[in-house]
Formats: sequence, structure tokens, C-alpha cells
Amino acid sequence: MADVLALVEARLRTALGEPDARAAVTFLGTDRVEVLRFTDGDVVRYATLGMSVQPMADPTAALADPVKGPRAELILSVRGGVADTDKVLRPLAVLAASPQVEGLIVAPGASLDVGEPLWPGAQFTSVLVAEPGGLVEDLELDEPMEPVRFLPLLPMTPNEGAWKRVHGAQALQERWLNSGTDLRDPLRKSVSLD
Repeated sequence: MADVLALVEARLRTALGEPDARAAVTFLGTDRVEVLRFTDGDVVRYATLGMSVQPMADPTAALADPVKGPRAELILSVRGGVADTDKVLRPLAVLAASPQVEGLIVAPGASLDVGEPLWPGAQFTSVLVAEPGGLVEDLELDEPMEPVRFLPLLPMTPNEGAWKRVHGAQALQERWLNSGTDLRDPLRKSVSLD
């Protein structure tokens, strides 16, 4: 499966350029997860590398298929130089390891919570998983493996997360859009939810 990671990293480099930093985290009983940092002007992007080694398995299945199943990596984009966002490396690695650790299938519309601020001083403890295909195209793999999808993460405040649970991901995204919310602002406050 190392070749899957090589292909994923090549796709990330093609789409985002050369990473200017990388860190690795290994959790007991899981594969190693790396987080690569890409800087593009005032935008810093953090991308996981390692989540896609194994397909995500349905937690209700008796046996996990070692080949078939959805595969993904996570991408977070923020404005650089405003907050200590490099501290997001460990929370991102935790989220990337969650399919192996908790048997989750991470898909667009899902909320992922780390239970603590994503970086020091952040209002955000969770993220909304957005639709793939915008920043980094899906990576097709040989049959019967499913493509690797690169899922953007949108930081959510606890209030936004609670509102999303009631009204849905689409409604929250529309609220952000209608309010002109800068989702890359690492210091932004919660959008008005009344």
C-alpha cells in the first residue's frame, strides 16, 4: 500500500506545490499519519497523508474488506500568520486516524470533533467535511480499489456545530455563504445563527 501513499503525495504536490513542512504522528494500533503543510501566498494548507492507505470500513460489517471501500485524505486551508495554526497538526492526524480507531466513514456533510481547540486560541473544536473535487481532484486507483477523495475541512465553532446537527450541513454552508463568512480566517467568530 506504500504505492497508494506515493500516488497520493504526488497528487498533492501537483495540486498544491511542494510542502514546506511535514510532521508524522502514530497512534497505538494505527498506521502512521503525516500532515504536510503547503504555503500559497497568505493561505496555508494542511493535508493528511496516510488516511487513504486502508479503505474506510462500515463499522457494522463483520469483516473489513482490505481493498474495497471509500478512501480519503483531509485538507484544511487557513490564512497564515494570524494564529499559531501549525498546532493543528495533531488534531488533523487524530481526525485522519479516526476511521481506523473508531470505525468511522468520513464523508461530505459529516462533523468531526476533536474536543479541544484546533489550535491555541481557536474558537473551533470541530470541522465540517465539505465536498471534494475543488482544490485537489480525486485520485483514481486500480480496480477494485475506490478513488482517493481529498475532503476539505471547514472549521466550526461549538454553536455552529450544534446548529448544523439540527438544520443540516447544507443549511450551515448557506448561512456562511449568505453572511460572507471567511472560512479561512483562523480568528473568526461564529456566524449569526438566529
